[in-house]
Amino acid sequence: MNMEPINLKKLASLLHLSISTVSKALRDSHEISADTKKRVMDLARELNYEPNPYAGSLRKFKSKTIAVIVPDIINNFFIFAIKGIQEAAHAKGYHVLIYITNENPEYEKEVVRHLTNGRVDGLVISLTSPIDDTAHLQSLQEKGLPIVFFDRVAEGFKSSVITTNNYEIAYNGTRYLIHQGCKRIAHCQVSDKISIGIDRLNGYKKALEDAGIEVRPEWILTSRKDYIHDTALIENALLQKDPPDGLFTSVETHALITYDICRKHNIDIPGKLKLLSFSNMPTAHLLQPSLSTITQPAFEIGLTAVQQLILALEKPARFVPEKINMDSTLSERESTKK
Repeated sequence: MNMEPINLKKLASLLHLSISTVSKALRDSHEISADTKKRVMDLARELNYEPNPYAGSLRKFKSKTIAVIVPDIINNFFIFAIKGIQEAAHAKGYHVLIYITNENPEYEKEVVRHLTNGRVDGLVISLTSPIDDTAHLQSLQEKGLPIVFFDRVAEGFKSSVITTNNYEIAYNGTRYLIHQGCKRIAHCQVSDKISIGIDRLNGYKKALEDAGIEVRPEWILTSRKDYIHDTALIENALLQKDPPDGLFTSVETHALITYDICRKHNIDIPGKLKLLSFSNMPTAHLLQPSLSTITQPAFEIGLTAVQQLILALEKPARFVPEKINMDSTLSERESTKK
């Protein structure tokens, strides 16, 4: 049996309302009473009616759902950030849809294109794509969907940005390794194309320059987000004739790889190599030796990102995008001991 498609005209007919009234109710217009809005919304949901997201005369009704896109959940940072996101969203009655791109920029683009179907009200995202490849997000924002960036961010958007003090803490972390006696410090970066990778690399390089230590390009190790490649990259650096005596990693997975390499080749931590890593790993103190870490306020970053998005959704006329930079903390443990 063929079912007549549900469009705005059919919805209005079933409700015995004008098309204009139904359209305004779906846009949550102040001109329409709460009772009428509820009747329209209830029937629209019951019949799985989806307004055309591209029609200029229509604004999708509020789904009370937020999309969240993260590049992975291997590192604990994103696990804690998602917890903060969920807490803030649920406190305001919003549902959360979580998409994990597994560091695949094409999948990120596919997800973003999918979001134009009107099922979500806004987007919180930590980028997978390079910072110069954000056309898909620009298109989404042009269609009226607010976006908030966190951790891995993009420039050129009228959006709030929630991050940590990557440059400053990378500078301080490198200076700390120098203070612990390191003269030959390598840096393993998560990417040379996204914001956090660039900021942390620049902080590392500036700290070396200020200490009069040569920046050696061969000791700037750039991840391909592939375990076998990254293991070989770090292993080759540590097995040089004159190897690094300090290693500063941008993500905890690289720190764990380093532990395995050092056990395999009997490289003493911290005697021969001092190891410092960005990490939100709760078990860092249980490693042997315990891992010195730079811990980001991941939960608070996620929480604040959603709070900013909800402000943009609920008070669009008064909302002013903010750049919020939260402090990370350095915890000294045995892996950097003198």
